[in-house]
Amino acid sequence: MGYGVSGTGQGGEPESSDSLRTFGAVVQALREHAGLSREEFGDLVGLSKHMVASVELGRRMPDPTFPERSEPVLGNTGALQKAAKHLARQPGLAAWFRRWARLEKTAITLCTYECRLIPGLLQTEAYARQLFVDEWPPLTDEQIEAQWQARAERQRLLRELPNTAFGFVLEEHLFRRCTGGVDVTRELIEHVLEMSALRNVEIQIMPLVRESHAGLHGPMQLLETPENKWFAYIEGPECGQLISDSKVVSVLQRRYARMRVQALSLEDSVSLLQRMRGSL
Repeated sequence: MGYGVSGTGQGGEPESSDSLRTFGAVVQALREHAGLSREEFGDLVGLSKHMVASVELGRRMPDPTFPERSEPVLGNTGALQKAAKHLARQPGLAAWFRRWARLEKTAITLCTYECRLIPGLLQTEAYARQLFVDEWPPLTDEQIEAQWQARAERQRLLRELPNTAFGFVLEEHLFRRCTGGVDVTRELIEHVLEMSALRNVEIQIMPLVRESHAGLHGPMQLLETPENKWFAYIEGPECGQLISDSKVVSVLQRRYARMRVQALSLEDSVSLLQRMRGSL
C-alpha cells in the first residue's frame, strides 16, 4: 500500500510542518515585496497560482529546483536557498507514519507483504493518482499533488540505497484487479518488472489459489536498522503502529519467512507478471 500517505484508502490528511510553513511565509513575503501576484509569480517560475498558494501556505513541498528558479524573480537575496535547507521533506505523510519513514531512509533491510494494493514504493504515478482520486472523502487537486510528491520522494530509496535489501511479497490479485484500467495496469506491471531487475530488490507473487497462507492476518512491513535492530509496522484505516517489541517483531519475521516459502520463486514471479502483461 501507500503506507501512511492519504489517498491510499488508509486515511490521514497530510499535516503542514513548521519548516514548510516558514518557507512558505518567506516565499510570500518576497513575492509581495517584488509586487507580484501569485499568478504572475507562477507564470515566471512555471507553476499555477494554486500551486504557488499551496507552497506559501505550507501545504506542498516545493520541488528541488524551486528555490533556484525563484531567486532571480524575487531579487536574488539568497533567502530561499538558505530557507530550503531547513525543509523537513515529509509532506503528504500521515503523522503516525513519519517515524517509520525516517527509519526507512537508513534501513539495511526492508520487507513488505501487501494484500490490498501495490505498495507505495512500487507504484507508478498513474496507479497512485487513481488511488488518490478514489479516496473518500474526496481530495483537492493540491492534496493529490502533495500525496504524489511525497510518494515519489520515498520511491527514490530503491535506487538511492543500493546496499539495502528490499523484499516484497505481493498478492496476485493486486494486478488482476486492473485498478485504473488496462493501460495503467500494463504500465504498472512493466514498472514492477523493471524494479525486480534491480540487484537489491526481490519481488515474489503469492498465487491467487493457495491452500495454505501465512499472511491472512493482513499486510505488514519489517525493517532492520544499521545497528541490526528490527522494527515492524502495520496500518489500518486512519491509524498505524510502529512495533519495537522484539517478541512481536520475531513473530512477524517468522510469518513473513513462511510467506516467502509459500509464494512463487523470484523467477516464477517474473514469469507470471510477464504472462499477465501479455494477456492485457
